[in-house]
Amino acid sequence: MKVADLFKVRSPEIRALHLTWIAFFITFYVWFNMAPLASSMLRDVDWLTQDHIRLFAICNVALTIPARIIVGMALDRFGPRRVFSILMVSMAIPALAFAFGNSMTQLLVARLVLSSIGASFVVGIHMTALWFKPKHIGFAEGFYAGWGNFGSAAAAMTLPTIAIVWYGGDEGWRWAIAQSAFVMAAYGIYYWFAITDGPSATSHRKTRKAMAMEVSSWADMVKLILWTIPLVGCLAILVWRIQDMGFMSTTAAVIAYLAILAIVIYQVTQIIRVNVPILRKGVPEDDKYHFNSVAALNTTYFANFGAELAVISMLPMFFEQTWGLTAAAAGLIASSFAFVNLVARPMGGAVSDRMGNRRFVMLSYMFGIGIGFTLMAMMNESWPLILAIAITIFTSFFVQGSEGATFGIIPSIKRRITGQISGMAGAYGNVGAVVYLTLFTFVTPTQFFYILAAGAFFSWVVCFIWLKEPESGFADEYYLSSVDKMIEEQDRLKAEGKA
Repeated sequence: MKVADLFKVRSPEIRALHLTWIAFFITFYVWFNMAPLASSMLRDVDWLTQDHIRLFAICNVALTIPARIIVGMALDRFGPRRVFSILMVSMAIPALAFAFGNSMTQLLVARLVLSSIGASFVVGIHMTALWFKPKHIGFAEGFYAGWGNFGSAAAAMTLPTIAIVWYGGDEGWRWAIAQSAFVMAAYGIYYWFAITDGPSATSHRKTRKAMAMEVSSWADMVKLILWTIPLVGCLAILVWRIQDMGFMSTTAAVIAYLAILAIVIYQVTQIIRVNVPILRKGVPEDDKYHFNSVAALNTTYFANFGAELAVISMLPMFFEQTWGLTAAAAGLIASSFAFVNLVARPMGGAVSDRMGNRRFVMLSYMFGIGIGFTLMAMMNESWPLILAIAITIFTSFFVQGSEGATFGIIPSIKRRITGQISGMAGAYGNVGAVVYLTLFTFVTPTQFFYILAAGAFFSWVVCFIWLKEPESGFADEYYLSSVDKMIEEQDRLKAEGKA
């Protein structure tokens, strides 16, 4: 697949790609619609403080992690068309509640619920995988993610102007946020009717059990449990931060910790309930897959997307304080890390497609991230600013290119559970952001960059040992096992019975 193919909008798969990245763009626009308007909120609402804004920022990512797991399960069960449409329409409700909220409780709860919209990423990943063949999936996934992710930057650039110029007044921020919510809901309805789950009725293949990921061996079930616990357990870090800021009592924190523990126990129980009968019956050889590859890609997304979110949060201040720049100049320079996403992520997928070895590309990108962050850790005020900017862009190319390479592999691991694998890997990106940002509160920027480099090199080692080259990674069609064919036949007979 070439860049020129993106302009062939009459092609069904290209049209589906554009419809889907626009949906992702809108959801990220809404997700990050608070930060650009924070100062307007503080001026308009006299009881709001900087600490409230910081708390809302924490809540803005709180439920994204479990939401990605739940949405991943829903994808394999109901398909991405329904899930994406329902997600866009339903998330417009908390967005509107936040826009017109007049109490701390309403704003807090609305932002907490709205954080679930971050799961939109994995929906589009699954939809793109249904429309494109294995040999083209890397570039398609990279283009979808790179351009859709730009929605957060677009929100920062346009929302203040919309609030001030279009609406004006002290409450212009409310109508700017409300407008983004209305647009998202309208597009969600349009998306339902504008697209299908793949080019044919059999493109979307249901899993046998949507409540937990299927595995191929007893050892893999233990590994799945161990890799699932941190996804929900990570929320304990957020509870601790909220309590430490003084916005949660000890009693409320204990209740939250117990709720997190209950969710972990429930998830482990579901894994056991789904997989024990399957494993006792025996998994056919042609239906087995390498769970170690899933675990390896969890670490890559932890180390690349987690690092991206963390770096974006601290980079403007780093440039401002290190080189004595103005806030505006530092913000402009730091934005280069995010803007590279438009090119680097599609390029990562394209390189994965064309090299003929997706594992080698993944290893190369992760090693490049480690080198890049090591160089950034060595930067100080004695370095020429232009060299620092060049190194930052160099690092960003590897960080975001590796994200494209990660999702260039995922659809070929196990077609039937692509949604769940995408959900888990995507959630580990948010886990990485939470862990890295928490560590940043205890270290200097130099130490922080070394920590990010260590995370990348650790992921490289894990991938070198565990990651397997997907067998159908460059085939014309995705591999179907005997179980896939059995499920397809059961669905056909069921449809004929209803008819």
